[in-house]
Amino acid sequence: MTSLHKFASAPLLEQIYAAVEQDFTRLNRQIPRRLTSDVDMVEEIGRYIVESGGKRLRPLLVLLAARCCGYQGDTHITLAAVIEFLHTATLLHDDVIDHSDLRRGRATVNALWGNSPSVLVGDFLYSRAFQMMVEIGDMRIMAILSGATNVIAEGEVMQLDQAGDPGTSEERYREVIRAKTAMLFQAAAHTAAVLSGRDGPEGCALKDFGLHLGMAFQLVDDMLDYCGDTAVMGKNVGDDLAEGKATLPLIFAMRCGCSDDARLIREAIRERSAARLEEVFNAVRRSGALDYTHQMATAEKLKALECIEALPDNVYRDALASLAEFTVSRAM
Repeated sequence: MTSLHKFASAPLLEQIYAAVEQDFTRLNRQIPRRLTSDVDMVEEIGRYIVESGGKRLRPLLVLLAARCCGYQGDTHITLAAVIEFLHTATLLHDDVIDHSDLRRGRATVNALWGNSPSVLVGDFLYSRAFQMMVEIGDMRIMAILSGATNVIAEGEVMQLDQAGDPGTSEERYREVIRAKTAMLFQAAAHTAAVLSGRDGPEGCALKDFGLHLGMAFQLVDDMLDYCGDTAVMGKNVGDDLAEGKATLPLIFAMRCGCSDDARLIREAIRERSAARLEEVFNAVRRSGALDYTHQMATAEKLKALECIEALPDNVYRDALASLAEFTVSRAM
């Protein structure tokens, strides 16, 4: 297994960023420059989005993957910004669909400006991202990212279609999170490899790494909705239940919990209500669903770590391994 010795002496995430510190600084400078517009509201919302921060794990994945493959140019900074803009656009649209009022510990754009500006600025971010893809000028990267955005949109529609349905299967749930979350992680890692001229075995390894990393990330996120807190998560605990989302903790609890607990959860999903949130929390915990979800996330992490064994043994591969470890450690 890939060694983590280079990151043992400091907090894990800080050490991951440190591996590409200069690149990450350049990325953070480029993002606000690329958000400029002649439309005042776009500028205002753009500034608010930038100031809201976030870990920027997906663009971080681009920087690490490119450097791991020996990339020496500057275009990976632009590619990382493209990935961040695509991700942020999906968040703006998601918050409107889900009626969310909290994101990254701050009021959402739709809560402050309304639904229409949130959707339209999301559209602006999508279009700006594609302008930047044209600047990169690689049709393979364009194909990967355009395909990914299409799958992400399909995943969001699948999730919307299943809202309020307690009969959602674990298999169907996995397909939704693969499409709506893991696909962008996969595209981030894969396009970094293509940009680096490593679209062979190493490109396949990074593509699969991104997929499993994204699956682990979403599994942990869905677990945290039933064991986390608002301050840590940056969103309201119980939002998934209020939106009628049958995520893995609920699917497992309905399958393996007692009949009364399963009935309680089914009713909460159908009603799309968090009115009995504490009771649902207790039912989920009693069933062992949190342990099961964590086990599934850990399994995805281990698959991700196996993928990068084929990559060059350097500090960036170590950082990729640490990123996988961090993704699952958020639930500890």
